[in-house]
Formats: sequence, structure tokens, C-alpha cells
Amino acid sequence: MYCNDPEERKDLFQEILYQLWRSYPSFRNESKVSTWIYRVALNTAITFLRKQKSKTDPGLLSEKLPDLADDNEQELKDRQFQLLYKSIEALGKVEKAIIMLYLEGASYEEIGEIIGITSNHVGVKLNRIKIKLKSLINHLDNEN
Repeated sequence: MYCNDPEERKDLFQEILYQLWRSYPSFRNESKVSTWIYRVALNTAITFLRKQKSKTDPGLLSEKLPDLADDNEQELKDRQFQLLYKSIEALGKVEKAIIMLYLEGASYEEIGEIIGITSNHVGVKLNRIKIKLKSLINHLDNEN
């Protein structure tokens, strides 16, 4: 979600690995290793995105999606995914991180640990993000 260009993705992946290696000595085992990895990766991705935004203006992820079968049902699903990805791109950095972690199947507790908020606050934020996404999707769908 944070890099559209394959080369930038490779750079970001290397930066995340470097940051994990560099910060491992400070890992205190107060959370699961996967939570710590998510947090380091998320912080690194946000920092990387800030640096890249000052250099270039990345294209939309939806423009990079491959064309799939011509079947009407498949086209409808593709359109829905495009609207979803465009809408997610319009969210703020923290909102985007929360919804992506949620879509990846992370629990409220895991999301809270990664983002640094309570699991109850994750639930509140997710509800607000879902409402915002519905509105963004409806707006984008009505434009076309």
C-alpha cells in the first residue's frame, strides 16, 4: 500500500529489514514478535512514504491493477476492488494502517499494540474508517 513502484517496494523492504536488524537489541519482549515487526515495518513505511512524497508524486494503486477476465461478474469485482483501493489511498496514514492491518486479519489487540492505542479505540476508529470508506466509494462510484 505504501509503494506502487516495484523498485520502491524493494527499497522499502530493505529499509524495513535494516530497521528490524538495527532495533532488535531494543526489543523488550513486552509484546509478540509479530506485533513488534508490524510496528517497526509500519513506522518505517510511513517515514519512507514521507521521504518519497517529497521526491515524486506516486500514481494510484488502482491504475497499476492488472486487467482480468472480460466476464461481467469479474469486471464488477474488479471495479469494486479498484474503488476500495482508491478509497483506501485517500485515507490518512494511520487510518490506512489500521484498515490494512484489519484486512490482513490482525485482531483489535494486535492493531492497538502496533498503532499504540487501546483495542477499544481500534474498534471506534475502524467503525469511523468503514463509514468514511463507504462515503468515499459512493462518491467515486457516482463520478463514473
